[in-house]
Amino acid sequence: MHKILICLFLFILPLGAMAQLSVGIRGGYATSTYSYQASAATRSRSVDGIGSPTFSFVVEYFNSKNAGIELNLQQLTLGFRQFNGDEKLNQTELTYLKVPLLASFFAGQSGRFQIKVGPHVGYLLQAKDITREFEGETPRELPTYGGAGDVPNKLMYGLTAGAGISKLFGKSTLSAEVRFGYDFTNPESQGRIFDMSSTNLEFTLAYLFRIKERKF
Repeated sequence: MHKILICLFLFILPLGAMAQLSVGIRGGYATSTYSYQASAATRSRSVDGIGSPTFSFVVEYFNSKNAGIELNLQQLTLGFRQFNGDEKLNQTELTYLKVPLLASFFAGQSGRFQIKVGPHVGYLLQAKDITREFEGETPRELPTYGGAGDVPNKLMYGLTAGAGISKLFGKSTLSAEVRFGYDFTNPESQGRIFDMSSTNLEFTLAYLFRIKERKF
């Protein structure tokens, strides 16, 4: 994971020399949903997700009037809540360092509409089983990921897209945005279930401060 962050930093550094560069923070609320196949012969099942705060450090630069790239270093907690027929609950939370690298497209001047899309990678920081009230279901319930014998996959990867509005105030920018992420991430590494995937929806506000003007 450290190699990924170093490569992204080295990629951003030379581009910042010829682009308008801004840094800031983004925070808000994220919800997630999970679906899984207990075995290859069973259909995919969806389970309830969770909601949690999210925040990130943001680097944004423009290399043209209405287009640029945005890099985020984001803490994001995903998870699931699964009930059985007796309304007993299993809940697990997975906290990631997520790194989206997004192409940004803008329309407008001081008030702008923005669209962003690109890949993301990430690393699992913590897996925590909040509640485990049942086991032995048919088809199998989602397994634990925060136990002593659990070895979840650490890598996250997928696609992120977002849309929102922003307003310029001198060198400052305020923006409101909705983002959708699809993760190909399957934390299962011990063959207890066949497949697993997740999506997440984020509602965020961001503040950016311009530290370098674009050279024309």
